Order: sequence, then structure tokens, then C-alpha cells
Amino acid sequence: MPIAAENSSAQRGPQLVQWPPETASSYREQGFWRGETIGQALRRAADANPGKLAIADPELRLTFAEFIDAAERRAAGFAELGLRPGDVVVPQLPNSVEFAITMAALWLAGTVPVAALPAHREREVAAFLAQTGAAAHIVPAADALFDYPAMAAALPGGQLRISLGAARLPGLIPISSLDASLRALPEPDPSGLALLQCSTGSTGVPKLIPRTHDDYLYAGRACVEACDLTEDDCYLAALPAAHNFALISPGVLGCLAAGIPVVFSPSPSPGDCFRAIKRERATLTSLVPPVALTWLAAASRDGSLETLRLLQIGGATCPPALAERVEPELGCRLQQMFGMAEGMIACTRAGDPAETVINTQGRPVSPADELRTVDSAGQPTAGEGELQVRGPYTIRGYYRADSSGQACFTADGFYRTGDLVRMRADGGICVTGRVKDQINRGGEKIAPDELEDYLLRHPGVYDAVVLGLPDAYLGERVCAVVIRSTTASTPVTGRELAAHLRQQGLAGYKVLDRIEFVTGYPQVGVGKTARQELRATLSAQFA
Repeated sequence: MPIAAENSSAQRGPQLVQWPPETASSYREQGFWRGETIGQALRRAADANPGKLAIADPELRLTFAEFIDAAERRAAGFAELGLRPGDVVVPQLPNSVEFAITMAALWLAGTVPVAALPAHREREVAAFLAQTGAAAHIVPAADALFDYPAMAAALPGGQLRISLGAARLPGLIPISSLDASLRALPEPDPSGLALLQCSTGSTGVPKLIPRTHDDYLYAGRACVEACDLTEDDCYLAALPAAHNFALISPGVLGCLAAGIPVVFSPSPSPGDCFRAIKRERATLTSLVPPVALTWLAAASRDGSLETLRLLQIGGATCPPALAERVEPELGCRLQQMFGMAEGMIACTRAGDPAETVINTQGRPVSPADELRTVDSAGQPTAGEGELQVRGPYTIRGYYRADSSGQACFTADGFYRTGDLVRMRADGGICVTGRVKDQINRGGEKIAPDELEDYLLRHPGVYDAVVLGLPDAYLGERVCAVVIRSTTASTPVTGRELAAHLRQQGLAGYKVLDRIEFVTGYPQVGVGKTARQELRATLSAQFA
């Protein structure tokens, strides 16, 4: 398997495991890879739509011409500061016009951003800096919740420290001082490293996922097509914009490269998002299931969603009980999304029957996506099994990964997703859980997702997380951690929920051994393992 050359700061494995030459040639011949950089794609969109709104937040609105001009001036400033093509930079910015300008500037300057999230803290950021030998770390100004500049100043390493706010600490560079006169900058190799996404593993520091200009732009184009987007659409970035779901599915980058405006909400809360939708007439957005629940709770009291026509739900499995509520309560079409920062993206389509939209996570967005399911022994299976994928936007290896990281990939180039799925005859993917996310109760395997869906069907339940707790006799016992609905006339009891589950006709071993009622859940990261992370956190709390 060909491997790209490493630079002198490499500490472990290869930066970028390339596709085999014959495979890469095939992807180019079929038009999946166009030999275009992200910077070139954004310039092309700006040239075609100079006076059209490109990006907006509550404080600022820029046309495509204004956006690309601001990004090119900042790219020139980065170059004057000493950043060079190929340098890794860690921008850790909230949803805002500044996020879009800074990311575009880094690509125009030929540098490689690490898509760090605002929620990352010292441990994760220090690991990103150490793994990559990053040349710079870019942070927002301090806010009421966290002092990002202080964190940046305290982190070890010789990287430049750049802040969106004033330089109130020694060595901190205000980003406003970097904009410079336009200058010609070298174009990077379209097949080279463009972005480092963060994996969403439930423990430890996330692994870094290397994406190229060719493959990442294709992922965005494929999603734009699968979503039936047009130049009249407007995308609301509600989730953290650096997250793969909100960045390329089609998200911020996929939409901007297609000439589609993007409006940023400072948070995914109904208040912030509903105002942004009404102000900019946004037509689509993407949410994770817990956030969708908050929107459903608020929608009946708000009339701001009249322009919203498409709600993507992904990042974690959307329970059918939640999926059924979207169209009647929010007045827009649901699009289930399933994918991973490592590559493959699937979604339901506009013409799919309601049953498909409610009960499946859709079909792959690319005709070149290859999928297979294997059993616990790694043998192909027609039933439920672990999903393995490869294709024109699925990586072939992690960034500088050691042997444990490369074990996530098969010898023939398939990525082992860790997701348990069933493949339907119509090509639909039904996600049933995670390989390591089943409860083993006395030898019987129980999928937490199934019990959570049935619990969510009870009117007295706002949200529910089912987890396995260690037990000396059964191995694991089944515990449900439930948030009661505040709209129910009387609080639901454990006895009522147990009776509700029995009425569903579930197997006798799928019982709840324990029910805990809480008023809220601990905050965990956004991503495909958000539910798994939450289960791990609650397991430690209630064990």
C-alpha cells in the first residue's frame, strides 16, 4: 500500500496512507477526484456568485466576494507570519464568520488545519500539537465559560499562539493584526493532505484522520447531490462547524464550495437556531438526536421554522420514536444520516418511503462506496455484522498511526467501522449498535438502542439511556437512566416503564434490572459515539 513521504517532525507512522495507484486512477477517471484544491473550489464558488450572501452570523454578513477577499488577505498574513505550505495548524474556533474565514485562509495558504472542537481542552489539544508538530494554535477570545487564551499560553511547545481577541497575554498574537495585502501563494497538491479530522473514540485522545483535497471535496459534492440542494438553499451550522457532520455532509464546506450560503448559530439551542433560521431563511440543518429532542420540545411554541425544509439527524442512531415526530411537529422532511469522519456517508433520500426514512440510516452517497458485513470471526455474513467500508473518500489509514491504529483497517483496504448493521435488500443500512456496545446478560446479547427506542415511545419519557452494569452473577445487568418528560400530567414511575416494555412483546431476557431517574445527563462530545460515550460516563456513575 503506497505511503506518502513524511516530514522531519514525524514521530510515529506515516502522515498519509495513499490509495493504491490503480484505485486512485480509477477515481480520477470516473470524475470523483477532480484535481482541485479546497482553496480553488472556494475561489470558483466566489467567482460564480460574487454578490450573493456567503456566510453570516448574528454580528456579520459577507458576500462570496467579500468572504474570499477576507480569506485571501488572512492567508497572506499567515504567510507573512511564517506559516508555510504543509505546516499543521490547530484552529479551535466557535461557530462564526471568523471560523469560515480562518479555515478558508489556512487552505489558501496551503497549511493543514486540525479540526479541533471548542469543547477540546488541554489534554486533547496538547496531544494534537505533539502528534503533528503544529506550527500554530488559534483560539477564540475568553468567554464566560472558558479562558481559551490562558489555555493556549499554558500549553507546552513552540507553536505560534493566535487569538481572535486582544493579545492580553504575552506571546499571544491577535488575528486582526494578520490581514495583509494580497499575494500569490503556491497551490498544494490536490492529492495531498488537506485536513486532519478528529476521531470520536469513546476513550483516550482521538486519533487524527487525514483527508485530502480530492477526497474531501468529493464527499461534499456527493452529499449536496444526495440532499437535492440548489442555489436557493441556505445551510444553518448548528452543531460545532469543525465536526465532520457539520463540515462536509454537506455542511459548511460542502455548501460553500457549491455556492450555497451558510449561516452560523453560536449554539444548537432552539432559541439561537430558530432566530437564525428566521433571520436568514435557512432551509436545512443537521442535528444529533439529543438536540433534535430539544427542538421538538420548543417547536410548538415557535413559528420561526417556516423556511426549514430538511432536517438531517445523524452523529448517533436516531430512534424510530424520534424519527416519526420530525415531519408532523417541525414541518420539514427528515433525512437520516450515517457516517464517520474516516469516510463513508449514507443518507435517506427525498423519494424514499416513510418506512425507510424512519427505520433506516439510508444508502451510501457514492456509487463507488463498497460495503460489507462480517461476523465476530471476520467472515462475511448476510445477517447482522460489523460494517466495513472503502471508497473514494474513505481513508486507508490514520495519521501517523501506530500498529493499534492501523489494525482498524483490513489488508485489502476496508475500514473496520465498529458499527453493527443489517443491510436491507433495498440497500438501506440499519444500524443496530456497536461491536462493543452490547449488553451481555447471562449470555444473552441485548442492544441498548432497541430498549432506548421503546422507552422513548412512552409519553412520560423525555430521554433514556440504557447501559450494562457489572454483575457477579449475570455478567451484566440492564440499567435505564431516564429523564422524565416535563409535559406529562404525572411523573412516570419505574413500575410503569417496566410494564410498558413488557407490553411491547420483547423477549423475556430484555428486562430492566434497574431504573434511575435523573434531571439531565453529563455533557459528552458530539459524534457517532456520543451515545456510547454517554453510556460509559453513566456506567461509571451508577456502577
